[in-house]
Amino acid sequence: MKTLIIEDEKPAARRLVRMLEKLSVNVIATLHSVEDAKEWFKNNSHPDLIFLDIQLNDGLSFELFESIEIESAIIFTTAYDEYALQAFKLNSIDYLLKPIDEEELEVAVLKYNSLKNKFGNDEASKNVQLSIEDIKKLLIHPLDRDYKKRFTVKVGQHIKMIPISEIECFFSENKGTYIQTIEGRNYLIDSTLEALEPEISPQEFFRVNRKFLINLHAIKDIISYSNSRLKIKLNTYKAEEIIVARERVKEFKDWLA
Repeated sequence: MKTLIIEDEKPAARRLVRMLEKLSVNVIATLHSVEDAKEWFKNNSHPDLIFLDIQLNDGLSFELFESIEIESAIIFTTAYDEYALQAFKLNSIDYLLKPIDEEELEVAVLKYNSLKNKFGNDEASKNVQLSIEDIKKLLIHPLDRDYKKRFTVKVGQHIKMIPISEIECFFSENKGTYIQTIEGRNYLIDSTLEALEPEISPQEFFRVNRKFLINLHAIKDIISYSNSRLKIKLNTYKAEEIIVARERVKEFKDWLA
């Protein structure tokens, strides 16, 4: 079995490689972005099986299906919770919630092997018939559900509660993640932007690039920028320029609509 991993978190990718090696699964390559994957498929034959993270640093992995007819079976790996995943029907072999459990991984691999042995790899890979647009819409505008309404931060010996409505943006800096409030103050929090995304309403917040999750209501101005990108000005945050990554501009405009 030739297996490909597409995962933007390198420690998670290395861990998955080790776990698969224990199951005697041959990992032929590990890729970390949509662009890496597109380039790889131009020069390599399709593997039997792909472990595919749903959200990569440069966009949703479903963008692959828009430009490449994937001939492999797929097991999705994702930080999105089970509720969100069950809201649509994926005909993939399986999906695994991160952090990946070794026993669940083994069950998913056995499930693939069983399908392959019974029907052949061509039939197993037919499970990649995805309604991409429906899935993308769900991830951008999910069904009504409970999102975090406040965050707690430590200020000296005190614990301060910050309502989500008072947060202008989340940003990463020097390996830390911070909240910027509408009052122009920032606070260090014990999380990552990747972990935050599923916890806050995607109708209110958007990940414009690797470093910023911004609040729709905090946008002061949107300016055309070089290479078809956009520059965002927020009401109080001014420490550095906020540029919408080129591959996210279309999605950002859809979010604004």
